[in-house]
Amino acid sequence: MKNLTVITHPLIQQNLTRLRDQATQPEEFRRALGEVAALMVYEATRTFATERVTVQTPLEKTRGVKLRREVLLVPVLRAGLGMLDPILRVIPHARVGFIGLKRNEHTLEAMTYHKSLPEDLSGFEIILMDPMLATGGSAVSALDLMAERKARRVRLVSLLAAPEGIKFVNAHY
Repeated sequence: MKNLTVITHPLIQQNLTRLRDQATQPEEFRRALGEVAALMVYEATRTFATERVTVQTPLEKTRGVKLRREVLLVPVLRAGLGMLDPILRVIPHARVGFIGLKRNEHTLEAMTYHKSLPEDLSGFEIILMDPMLATGGSAVSALDLMAERKARRVRLVSLLAAPEGIKFVNAHY
């Protein structure tokens, strides 16, 4: 599959097991979800463009790096909200947008019921958060909405993904 990264890190795998265990209590579930989200975003941001900057330390000037583009975190409501706070702890300077989707009971297609995004997304590094990629319909709807707003750099972060969902997203993007 193109543009797919499967993360097999033991800490992620252990937490996914906790998430899947029906005996996991809600508080532990939220904690495990947060840990997985934080670990996954580390990998998702690995190729973010940076630029060199000069900063003044207490002793001297030195060179460092900063992200070249502003980061926009976009959880798909409501499931993606569980990933938002943990990722904000890793990227506290990120802006936040929202996309609300629900399934049309007759057509079974995703329908947008809420969107709160900048009009022009071309300058952002975007992390779209949807914990479960099943059919891929919601993810493609969210990606379509962002493409209409000129999004160029979007990373979809999902905890679990069905092969059908991966194929559907790859067929469209």
